[in-house]
Amino acid sequence: MRSLRSRLSALWLMLAVSGAATAYLLVESFQQSNDARVARAQDLVTRGCRDIADRYQFFVSGWRGAPVDDSLKQDLIPLLQSALAATPGVEGGIWQTETGSLAYAYPTYEGTGPKTDLPAAELSVIKQINSDAQRSGRPFTTKNAGRSQTLIVHACPLRGPLQNVTAWTMTRAAAAEGPAYMHLLIGLIVLAATLLGSAIWLAWILVSWSRRIAMIETALGEPTDNADLPQLPHTGARELDRLVDAVNDAGHRLSAERMRATAAERLAAVGRLSATLAHEIRNPIAAMRLKAENALASPDPARKAGALEAILQQVARLDALLRDLLAMTQASQPKTRPVELDDFLQATIEAHRDVAARHGQSLRAVAPSSARCCFDPAQLQRALDNLILNAIQNTPEGGEIVVAAEIADGRLLFRVTDSGPGIAPGIRDRLFEPFVSTRADGTGLGLAIVREIARAHHGDAQLAPVSTGTSFEISLPWQPS
Repeated sequence: MRSLRSRLSALWLMLAVSGAATAYLLVESFQQSNDARVARAQDLVTRGCRDIADRYQFFVSGWRGAPVDDSLKQDLIPLLQSALAATPGVEGGIWQTETGSLAYAYPTYEGTGPKTDLPAAELSVIKQINSDAQRSGRPFTTKNAGRSQTLIVHACPLRGPLQNVTAWTMTRAAAAEGPAYMHLLIGLIVLAATLLGSAIWLAWILVSWSRRIAMIETALGEPTDNADLPQLPHTGARELDRLVDAVNDAGHRLSAERMRATAAERLAAVGRLSATLAHEIRNPIAAMRLKAENALASPDPARKAGALEAILQQVARLDALLRDLLAMTQASQPKTRPVELDDFLQATIEAHRDVAARHGQSLRAVAPSSARCCFDPAQLQRALDNLILNAIQNTPEGGEIVVAAEIADGRLLFRVTDSGPGIAPGIRDRLFEPFVSTRADGTGLGLAIVREIARAHHGDAQLAPVSTGTSFEISLPWQPS
């Protein structure tokens, strides 16, 4: 699954690639346009030089020769003007190696008047290209590219009575001016602005959404006092706020359903407890009623005394049942204080050592030395008493019972492990429910009391997995003294 951040990053990359491609195409288009302008300018100077050569041939036909003087130079100027009139932006002249410039004309000059002066800045280039054309005997072209324009000069040899004579033409092709260059600048500016704006916009979206999603994650990760979902704050983004509202609504519905389920569970538990309690009380009452009826019907004093003794035993059974039930349903708030683990376990098992010895069992405690923790020793001792008594009653002669305590992963763990036959799989999941017992004479409230004491300490009790025997575990938050 791709994240929103990766998708927006991919979109930004696509914009960058498309922008680079567009910029390349714009520059390439401008370059091609510039090359086309240079090529057109080169065609103009070539054609102009050819026109000069054609008119010069007509001018010197039938001519027997004359000295090169001012009169001849003046006669050549109309020839140049006529030849270059059809080539706008082209200037040129006739050049002789020994004499230099014989004539010069720029008929399409856009100044205030006709231009008659030979361009001094390009004089060296004109001299060199005429020399090259004269020496090679064929037309010659040179191009000098500058930042704003490209200078194009062309020279071609002239045949006639005059020796070492060439015609030359010259023009300039603008490189950084004109519509194409302006289009390029506008396109690049718009492209740069679009890319920069898109980059800033996408970066803001990424940062904003990342911050808002992190806020939602933080709110979801905050601990709550119950199992309900936390109330998420609005982020300011419409799409995320719709999701936040949906989560909050789901949390409200979940809380309401949880409350209804808790109430239903409590009612069901009360129903089960009432039915079981009625059954547990009915049996002793039935036994007492039977004994009382037999005593009333019998004149034997010994039989009456035996009946009264049986009735007292059933009363004691009812009293123990009610005492355990009250202990489970009215658990008091733990009164925690610092306790030495080793001394606490030794004192706890000492009260059961004689009972274990009568059953032929060994009982020992294992605790870390010099470890002090905070808990209610009276309540924890009562919970461990229940687990130890269960272990004694379910461990055969010669077995061993180990009461251990350890601190691991921020938890204080108490374990009571025996070498008995273990717990039947059919009741493992219901061991800590009230009135669930593996013994016929048990009330089934001992393990329920153990769990209530553990939960009063913000912990829990469970059946720990072991390869043989049975092991019960009480897990509490570790509170060092």
